[in-house]
Amino acid sequence: MTAIALDDRDIQILSILSREGRIAKVDLARRVNLSTTPCWERLRRLESAGLVRGYHADISLAKLAPHVVVFVVAELENHRAESFQAFERAVATHDEIVCCWAIGGGFDYLLQIITRDIDSYQRLIDSLLAPELRLKRYFTYIVTKEVKAGPAPLAMLLGDNAPKS
Repeated sequence: MTAIALDDRDIQILSILSREGRIAKVDLARRVNLSTTPCWERLRRLESAGLVRGYHADISLAKLAPHVVVFVVAELENHRAESFQAFERAVATHDEIVCCWAIGGGFDYLLQIITRDIDSYQRLIDSLLAPELRLKRYFTYIVTKEVKAGPAPLAMLLGDNAPKS
């Protein structure tokens, strides 16, 4: 990925897309005060630079099917590269593990799991306890209520560091 200079309009485009991925190009252009063609060219440039990784629907799982959301912090037995690689390969094979982050501060990984029920969660964890994955310990946190979820606050993150046009 090459570095890309962003101006205020680019940041506006990214912010709007992070909340409204299906916005019509005409509406996007109007909201950032550009004509359609220059807005579309900016959008293609942002996509080509890898800043826009995709467009997704925000599905209401509560209305779709029974499910459970679980966060797990995990610690491996050792910190050898091959142990991390084996664990990460195993994580990649499970669709129920929707996010996995390598973290610092005492544990090695934070996983977000969405699955049908606690039994299916336990089967998943049992598979991660295979000896070759070297999972030393893990702690499970079951989500009881979503309080807030949303896109990253791009304007705040870029703040004074955003290049000016």
